Amino acid sequence: MVPEQATPGGRADPDTGDGTTASPADTASVDAHVDSAIARLYGEPLLHLPTDLYIPPDALEIFLDAFEGPLDLLLYLIRKQNFNILDIPMAQVTLQYLEYVEQIRKSNLELAAEYLLMAAMLIEIKSRMLLPKRVDTLVEEAEDPRAELVRRLLDYEQIKVAAQQLGALPQEGRDFVRPQLHIEQALGPVWPQVDPHDLQRAWMDVLRRAKLTQHHRIGREELSVREHMSAILRTLQSARFVEFSELFGGQASVPVVVVHFVAMLELAKETLIEITQAEPFAPIYVRLAYSPA
Repeated sequence: MVPEQATPGGRADPDTGDGTTASPADTASVDAHVDSAIARLYGEPLLHLPTDLYIPPDALEIFLDAFEGPLDLLLYLIRKQNFNILDIPMAQVTLQYLEYVEQIRKSNLELAAEYLLMAAMLIEIKSRMLLPKRVDTLVEEAEDPRAELVRRLLDYEQIKVAAQQLGALPQEGRDFVRPQLHIEQALGPVWPQVDPHDLQRAWMDVLRRAKLTQHHRIGREELSVREHMSAILRTLQSARFVEFSELFGGQASVPVVVVHFVAMLELAKETLIEITQAEPFAPIYVRLAYSPA
């Protein structure tokens, strides 16, 4: 391959591929063809349109400014030209509005139908303004035909500004993400809380059986809640779980059973024991409270 040689003008002569370089006239001819190309296809200049080229009707579209509705377009035309919204020049605004409607009618007839109703309203207002005013001192001055349109525009602008302010507020998923923290749960079983009604039924069952084995012997007996508390703790130290009714197995009379039950409640109050139940209506168990090392 022959390297390119720089010309006095600072431009390298292109290599023709056969070992010779192109003349300045040939180079100018190539540049003229490139400049006259109507398009480029895969980097190569396209000088003539293909005879079998087919362009679909929807391939070339005019993209207009997008508006949310007729009021949005009308407000845009007024604010863009700094018109006084309380004194709208209906002729200019109506003409500009109709030009926009004509553009969208060519591309989207269904969308244009929404704007045609507002166009008819603008034309009606303009025609009412052209009517001669009735001179009558007894009749109050008629309301400006533009008053209702102005009220609708002001209400729409107020709602639009409020919507923009709400949209500017930080939104979850768009502007920020809530942090999530994974917490490892304890592997030990979590027993549900004992229903007081279940504890009451279990106590009534123990009390009923104690009445069946009571003796009709009158005597005075001194009972100590602390002693029964110690007895319950000794019983629970030898077993991991003890069923509620088994704690009253060796009691002889109703007073002893009552004191024993009060002792158990005192231990639960002081968090020395735990009263657990696997599920509703299941047996109630008593165990020593867990104390971390």
